[in-house]
Amino acid sequence: MSKKLPKGVLENLYPDEDVLYAIKKKFSLEAKPKWLVVTDRRILYVDEKILGRYELTAVPYEKLELVYVKVGKMYSEFIIKKEYGDEIRLSRMDKEEARKAMEAIRDALNEIAVEPVSIERKKHLMSEEWIIHKPKEAVSRSIRMEPRKFKEKKEEDPLEKLKKLKELYDMGVIAREEYEEKRKKLLEKI
Repeated sequence: MSKKLPKGVLENLYPDEDVLYAIKKKFSLEAKPKWLVVTDRRILYVDEKILGRYELTAVPYEKLELVYVKVGKMYSEFIIKKEYGDEIRLSRMDKEEARKAMEAIRDALNEIAVEPVSIERKKHLMSEEWIIHKPKEAVSRSIRMEPRKFKEKKEEDPLEKLKKLKELYDMGVIAREEYEEKRKKLLEKI
């Protein structure tokens, strides 16, 4: 199922910020869904309202303390804890998408961290828990931004780019026309 990102996310992304994964609340009695969006810089929580309104909370990875996910038989719950104790809670999230979002957060943190993130994983009879603790030392995003882009231009395989492009299309981040145009260019490089 492809998803269009909500207005609250699109209006608040930085020009060079990449969306790694996005999930929305599976079932809700509210008029509009809640979203958890993982980017290469931060985690965004968007609570959509009617008439185009929304509430957005952005947690840069430097201000993140831990991420907790409990995956049950049907749903999962996210708790994102900031350094100063504030929490964002999202319940009734799709369990498979929750796992993928957790992996995207882990990978994004590992990209900017001096040390790898620590993960606690507890498997129970009917559920599973994941806890990601942010490393104590994180390299500033502005310091590592240019070396990473240089590395990607040199080493990234066109097949990997094609896979990422398809994921963005499936999530609804890019339109069909844009997907087809970029796909053709990547296929020429293979």
